[in-house]
Amino acid sequence: MFVVCRIGREVLLRCLLLAGLMTCPLSYAQLDPNDGCDCLWEGSFAEVAPGADLVVLGSVVAVKGNAVDLAIERTLQGKNWLDNVRIWLKARNYCRPTVEGFPMGSRWVMALHRIDSVPEDGFNPLTPNISYGRVHDYQLSSCGGYYLKATEDAAIGNVVASMPRWEYSPDMTPILIDLLQAYLQGKASRDALEEASKENPDAKNLMLETKSFLRGQAEWLNEESDP
Repeated sequence: MFVVCRIGREVLLRCLLLAGLMTCPLSYAQLDPNDGCDCLWEGSFAEVAPGADLVVLGSVVAVKGNAVDLAIERTLQGKNWLDNVRIWLKARNYCRPTVEGFPMGSRWVMALHRIDSVPEDGFNPLTPNISYGRVHDYQLSSCGGYYLKATEDAAIGNVVASMPRWEYSPDMTPILIDLLQAYLQGKASRDALEEASKENPDAKNLMLETKSFLRGQAEWLNEESDP
C-alpha cells in the first residue's frame, strides 16, 4: 500500500520507500485540510459542567503542540490528585478550541472530559505533540460553555442558557468562582447564576459618568500636571 503525502517531492519519495513501515511525517492539519467540525451547541457552562469528569480552576504553565498543561489551583468537581493535568485541544477536525486561545499564564475554569480511549488514527508517533491525546489525559470541547476566563476570584464566559450560543465572551458581570462551585455542589441554583451574571446598570452608569467627567476635566488636569 502506498502512502500519499501532500508535502515536498523529496518527502513523498521517502514516504513511498517507507510505505507499510511507518506513516508520513505530517501534522494533522496537513493530513486533513478540513479543520472545521460538526457539532451541535450542547449548552452553557451551567448545562454542560455537571456532566464533566473534572471541573478545575487553573493556569496554563506549558504549551506543547495542540495541548496545554494546566496547573490546578482548585478542583470544583470530580477527583484529581495531580498538580498539573494535560488538556488536548484542536487538531484535525476535532471539535475543540485552538491552543492559541490559551496562552501561557492565562487562568481558566474548565469542564473537562477524560480520554479513556484513542481512535485508531488518533496518534502518530512521528508527531506525538499533535494528536487526539493520551489515555487518562483530558480533552476540552468547543461545543458548549466548557471554559470560562478567570480573573482573580471570578470568571466570565458562556455561563447560563440565556447567553447567545457560540458566544464565549458575552457581556456580563464576572461570577465568583465560589458561586460556580456552590452550583456544581447543588448549593446554588441556575437562577442564582443568572442573576449574578447580569450586568449591574448602576455600576455601568457610574463608569460612563466617570469617563465623561474625566474628559471634561482634561484641560484642568493638564494644567495641574504642568511644571
